[in-house]
Amino acid sequence: MNVLVTGRIPDDVLALIKKEHNVEINTHDRPMDREKILSNIIDKDGILCMITDRIDKELLDKAQHLKIIANFGVGFNNIDVKAATERKIPVSNTPGILTDATADLTFALILASGRRVVEGDKLTRAGKFKYWAPLLFLGHEVTGKTLGIVGMGRIGRAVAKRALGFDMKVIYTKPKRLERSEEKALNIEYVDFETLLEESDFVSLHVPLVPETRHLIGENELKLMKPSSFLINTSRGPVVDETALLNVLKNKVIKGAGLDVYENEPELTSGLIDLDNVVLLPHVGSGTIETRTKMALMATENLLAGLNGEIPPNCLNCDDLIGR
Repeated sequence: MNVLVTGRIPDDVLALIKKEHNVEINTHDRPMDREKILSNIIDKDGILCMITDRIDKELLDKAQHLKIIANFGVGFNNIDVKAATERKIPVSNTPGILTDATADLTFALILASGRRVVEGDKLTRAGKFKYWAPLLFLGHEVTGKTLGIVGMGRIGRAVAKRALGFDMKVIYTKPKRLERSEEKALNIEYVDFETLLEESDFVSLHVPLVPETRHLIGENELKLMKPSSFLINTSRGPVVDETALLNVLKNKVIKGAGLDVYENEPELTSGLIDLDNVVLLPHVGSGTIETRTKMALMATENLLAGLNGEIPPNCLNCDDLIGR
């Protein structure tokens, strides 16, 4: 069968696909051109796509032979799952395995923001580190502070566990409260959304992008936060109103922010890169050798199962397909 792989994946994982199928792959470390995907999908039986690829009705109408859409990533807002289901095409993702990498990066952003790591690096590289002084380049301690986690799924729980090592008070909010036994095991406390914003020194976002979470953090929410607080986002860019965030950072309404994702990724709101009180990363939450290799393997397993007419291990819409 014919397969399109729209991004570079490890050679040993790619070999598993090539063993049984004809593979066309994007050999560059950049998103595959949209027009090239559209022209090459016509004869393909399967696609292993990236989160940067838009798998919509236009593409699906051209993909008359498509048997499986295997997404390289846990998020799948790049795929029109409803349209795929209508065409009886299974859609899969790669959940669970990026938890630790993303939780690690969340704490990297907490520490980098609080201790002004990026600012200090720039200053030192520019040759401006001339002397030590008691009140020079002060940051904020992380140990003992209050961490507010918005969303308490796998990644939120992993972040909460890491916070224990910093003796942080962890509060959280989510639509459905955890069982008391889970809260006790994680040493976390449930509060409502407004209370979390008002009390946290660091607010960390760990929610999926759905209509209810788009611009979950806007001007009103940011103004509820402490002037000394930091916003950390490793979830999805549109969860934050980036223009509102830019304005509160410029006006020192909050102390700072650490971002790995952006509202109109890869574009940044004009003026954001000029601010010293925000740490900006290029969407590398899952960007470790270990995790990206596991993601490639999981996506490949989903792909091969779909090509064989089997239910992919991580199918998003198979219940709906079975019911049809």
